[in-house]
Amino acid sequence: MEDKKIKTKVLRPQFDSDLDIIDLSNECIEDESIFSFGTVNPCSIENHEADRVNFKQVIFKKVIFNKIIFRRIELVDVIFENCDLSNVDFNEATLHRVEFVNCKIIGINLTEATFRDVVFDNCNGEFAFFSYSNFKQVAFLQCQLRSSDFKNSKFIKVEFQESNLLQAQMNFTALKKLDFTTCNIAGISANITDFEGARVTTMQAVSLSAILGLIIK
Repeated sequence: MEDKKIKTKVLRPQFDSDLDIIDLSNECIEDESIFSFGTVNPCSIENHEADRVNFKQVIFKKVIFNKIIFRRIELVDVIFENCDLSNVDFNEATLHRVEFVNCKIIGINLTEATFRDVVFDNCNGEFAFFSYSNFKQVAFLQCQLRSSDFKNSKFIKVEFQESNLLQAQMNFTALKKLDFTTCNIAGISANITDFEGARVTTMQAVSLSAILGLIIK
């Protein structure tokens, strides 16, 4: 990941040893499978469903995930580079020190997930599901997040930089201290109390006034 000015202190993935090659295309991925200390080179992983799969200190490079359901997956010290995770089901996932770089995550299901020290850098996350999740020290950098769903989530030290949040859903998510001034938030859905303490530009405030039912004279 390029060194960008992340305002939030986010811990980077840590790798303690040399990484071997992991050939996941030929692996039997079952419930509670553990994969660690390796690199997954360009391949397609298809038609797998498993519960509580664990990846620790793993780098995925140009990997395509097709028809994958890994509910309650645990990702610790993991990097996804130029991967396609569109429509993957990672419901109730745990992510700790994880980076998604130049990834396609359209429609990914990360509902009820726990995020700790996670970066999404230049990712296409249109229609992604993040609702009912817990975010702490998470950064979205130059991401496409149109029509994404963050409803009923908890944000602690979360930032959005130069990201497209057009028509994103953020109802019942406290946005206090979040800075949206470099983002497109046209048509964003949230309650008036959700935006209390958020930072927006004058033009964004005018746009939000209509969405939130305010009348400016």
